[in-house]
This record gives sequence, structure tokens and C-alpha cells, in this order.
Amino acid sequence: MQISYKEETLYYPQDEMYTCLLPVTSGCSWSRCAFCSMYKNIAYRQISFPDIEAELRSGNLYTEKVFLTGADPMSIGYDRMKRLLEMIRRYLPYCHRVGAYASVKNIAGYSVEELSVLHDAGLRMLYIGFETGRDDVLKLMDKGHTVLEAVEQAQKLNEAKIPFCTVIMYGIAGAGESVENAVATASMINRFSTQKVITMSLIIFNNTELNHMVKRGEFVPPDGRERMIEIRALLENLEPEKPTIFDTTHPSNIIKISGTLPWERQKLIKDVERHAEIS
Repeated sequence: MQISYKEETLYYPQDEMYTCLLPVTSGCSWSRCAFCSMYKNIAYRQISFPDIEAELRSGNLYTEKVFLTGADPMSIGYDRMKRLLEMIRRYLPYCHRVGAYASVKNIAGYSVEELSVLHDAGLRMLYIGFETGRDDVLKLMDKGHTVLEAVEQAQKLNEAKIPFCTVIMYGIAGAGESVENAVATASMINRFSTQKVITMSLIIFNNTELNHMVKRGEFVPPDGRERMIEIRALLENLEPEKPTIFDTTHPSNIIKISGTLPWERQKLIKDVERHAEIS
């Protein structure tokens, strides 16, 4: 379906609620994740530079932060991204941080050297959907990457000094699998440095492959109590080398807590146990 990017619903992290939004892509370059309904009926395309430049011309000169919208603006490739960041700097000279959603699959298309150049040009925050640290679950959900690939790309971002938030989804492994999934996901995250771990709770959306899997009896989502146990297991097993924010305040979550690991680990665990009446 081809519609103007101006007619699309814009998705952005809640941390970017007051950030200037700049359309870069339309639709999703992958659009195969079993759980996702966001871009299913929108054909992927890149917004033209004349359109992007028109948006920037109408922007506030004193804008300090810009968020690139689209499922994964990193899909435009190094040359176009470098040109885009230079254009932002030209029109918005006070902008000190550009952020975007990103996928493991598309980050793999960049070298460390290229990412370092983009960092110096202003790319200072990525939000990446890792989802889980289990290969079998990644395959089931058709994420398009493996755990090893996820770790490699995260470590590459660390080397290039581009900060990023790690987005994971509890409940994604199905009923009876939550603790094992939490342990595996924490083990994956412990292998790289991330600014924040953002959790989301699995939601079964209509007209997704996951919804069809549920109807066929091929996937059973965990109940609320098991999901809370998974959050606790995550908190128990995450061992960040540097202070890392653990944030469950996304609207999909069944509990809203936020704190810094490892300092506030016990407080966060107690909050979960108190909320779910588990011990």
C-alpha cells in the first residue's frame, strides 16, 4: 500500500516524546516479525532527500534533539545516513543528538569505522529490538537474526561508541518458558554494554502470524504471574559492567518500575514481588 509518509502513524520511543521527529523511511524493510502489526500494510520506501530537506527547513533552528522516524532508518545505508546527518547539522546547528530505531540485521551492514563516523556526525542513540536471547524463539518469531549476530552487532556499536537501548519482550517464549528465556536474555545482554534495558510485554495483535499461531494452538502465551516471574528472573541475572537503567514503563508492561542496575536490583525485585505477590 503506497500512501504519503505524512499520512502514516508515527511510532517513537516514549523517551523521545518531546523530540523533533524527522521522517526517513516508510514501512519496514523486514516486516516479517510474527508478533508485529505496525507496518504490515505499508510498502517499504525511503523518504526522498528533497522531502527531508523541506521538513528541516521548517524546523526550529534551536532544536537540540532529532529522532529519525520509520521502522529502521539505518536501512538507508552508510552514504545516505552520513548525508542525512550532515543535512541535519546544516539546518539545525544546535542539534547535539540524533536517535533512531535500528535492527540487528541492518546494523550488520555498517563497519565499525562507518559507525564511528556517524557517531561523530551526530548519531548518538539507537533503540534496538533484541527481543530475546534464545535462538529458537528468534526463529519462531522470524526476527531475522541470531543471538550471536545480536551480540556481535551490539559489541560493534560499543566499539564505535554509539549508545543504544536494548528492547526485550517478556512472554515471547510462551507459557512455561519464561524463566529459561529470562536467563538466556540476561546472558546475552551481559555480553555488551547498553544504556538502558527497555522491557515490553508480549501482546497478541490481530492479523499477525503470532495470532494465527495462537489460534492453531501452536503458541500459548504465559499468564500475568509467569510474566512477573520472568521480570524478576531478568533482574536476578542481569550483571552489567556499567550502571544500566532497567525500565518497564512502556505502556505494554504489566508493571511500571524503573531503576539502575546493579545498585537498585533488590529494590526492583521487591517491587515486582510485592506487585505479583510472589516470593
